[in-house]
Amino acid sequence: MIEEALAGPRPAYIYDLVTVRAQVRALRAALPAGTLIAYAMKANGHPAVLRAALDAADAVEVASAGELAAAPDGAAVIVSGPAKSDELLRGAVERGAVINVESLHELRRLGVAGRARICLRVNRAHPLLPGRHRMSGVPTQFGLAEDDVDEAVAVARRAGHDVAGVHLHAVSNNLDAAQHATFIADCVRWAQARGIGPVVNTGGGFGVDVTGRTHFDLHGLARDLGELRLGGMRLVVEPGRYVAAPAGWYATEVVDVKHSHGTAFAVVKGGTHHFRLPASWGYSHPFEVIPVEAWPWPWPRPEVVNTPVTVAGEQCNPRDVLSRDEPVGRLRAGDVLLFANTGAYGWEVAHHDFLRLDPPRFATLDERWPAPPAAPGGGRRR
Repeated sequence: MIEEALAGPRPAYIYDLVTVRAQVRALRAALPAGTLIAYAMKANGHPAVLRAALDAADAVEVASAGELAAAPDGAAVIVSGPAKSDELLRGAVERGAVINVESLHELRRLGVAGRARICLRVNRAHPLLPGRHRMSGVPTQFGLAEDDVDEAVAVARRAGHDVAGVHLHAVSNNLDAAQHATFIADCVRWAQARGIGPVVNTGGGFGVDVTGRTHFDLHGLARDLGELRLGGMRLVVEPGRYVAAPAGWYATEVVDVKHSHGTAFAVVKGGTHHFRLPASWGYSHPFEVIPVEAWPWPWPRPEVVNTPVTVAGEQCNPRDVLSRDEPVGRLRAGDVLLFANTGAYGWEVAHHDFLRLDPPRFATLDERWPAPPAAPGGGRRR
């Protein structure tokens, strides 16, 4: 099916909705029975991806008023974020969402919006998880200090809020399943000791190595959590990257092949204004060359054979690079490059408006939900 999706205009994002659902189900099978899974929309908010995730998940986690508005009617919602607007707080109360409260001030502002079911997000001291972005256990803008938890509970109860439990999300993109199991068990013990419950939300952080070299060991996670005793607690997780990343490809077309100071470059349509992670994280994203035999020009095709290639985008920006020194057998102008594992934090975090370049096309590999004709949010961005 991906061959059919590649036949359309490029650049394009291609999403496999079967994989989206399968990733949620695989994670559910590895977690303790009864765990509630809330898909983190920030990873990929494409409408078809969101619907596919909610086919298998129990709820959706949102972090803005825009995401809340995009959450499908009838879906259970969890609301997060360190700087919630008044609009978001009001909308969350009206929607009946569970709100992960980040501070005493936010808790008091929420009292103006109305009564709500809440979890207290806490930046507690704990063994650090490996991962790209740490959000607790170190100084960050996220969550209450542990010393403020008792006061927060008292303020919440005086305002009539239902204190459902705690939110303890700690890290993004952790690849060590054994340490993740240890972290989840530690969160449960901490919540039990504090007597705040029954919900213990450990957030997301289930990692994906986008280079494909390593994998998060779900079997190991299941084994290590097999002896976990929840003791009446309800575990909640908020995966985003783990669900969406393996379900996406970014496809682009080689415009030119050239050499500069001893380096071979493939210059492509698109770039970091569509797919920013390689530049922002400082890594080289691997790709597959899809040969295209058609060549419309009367002169020889620029090409390289058996040489490392750096893939650069169409921007007037030397940092617009997707891959560096990736070996190729043969690569020609007019060929297509296919980047796997790009379903999460691809289009969502890219700088869309630079140079007013066109958005990518979006295609989905699922006959039930064809892709919208334009980018989420509508058409060409100006």
